[in-house]
Amino acid sequence: MKSKSWTDLAKLKDELSRQQELDAQKRRLELEQEKERLSQKNLFVRAVGDVLPIQHEKRVRLKAPPPDPIAFQQIKDDQAVLHESLSDEFDASTLLDVDDQLSFRRPGIGLDVTKKLRTGGWSIQGQMDLHGLRREEAREALAQFIRDACKTGWRCVRVVHGKGLGSPGKESVLKAKTQAWLVQKNEVLAFVQAKASEGGAGALVVLLKGAL
Repeated sequence: MKSKSWTDLAKLKDELSRQQELDAQKRRLELEQEKERLSQKNLFVRAVGDVLPIQHEKRVRLKAPPPDPIAFQQIKDDQAVLHESLSDEFDASTLLDVDDQLSFRRPGIGLDVTKKLRTGGWSIQGQMDLHGLRREEAREALAQFIRDACKTGWRCVRVVHGKGLGSPGKESVLKAKTQAWLVQKNEVLAFVQAKASEGGAGALVVLLKGAL
């Protein structure tokens, strides 16, 4: 029994000795690492010489720049384009004045307005030529032209649809379509066939809102 106690005590001493040796090795490693760190620091100091830390001046916290303004008008314009609903099936013939030129005037617009428009009472400020465009292209181009003209402040414009001399039957396919499209545009107050010097049967002179 006594022999076993001595054996256990010897094992305990060995374990303590090993633990002390491990602790000593750990301390030596830490000292070497600290020595290396100080050596690197001293090397940097010797390389750059005496330096002073940067003094931080008082700083002003700047406000973040405001976000870009939302282009509400552009959004409205884009929505107007998306909702553009000029119909190809709209029959404008019943709304046209029964004369040799089938002119148009919106309700409330007097005959004197179309007469003045026909005789050049308003100078033409812009022109859209639909020649060479397919029906869908012509419809979209005309709608965009009317919108742009109103934005620009134009009040009298000319729309060239052609006489149809190169079309089957020698009739302009776009003429009736153009008249129907213009009648559907609320911005259009009236239109008449252009004078011979301005295109004659191949063009319309259009009066837009704000011209009176």
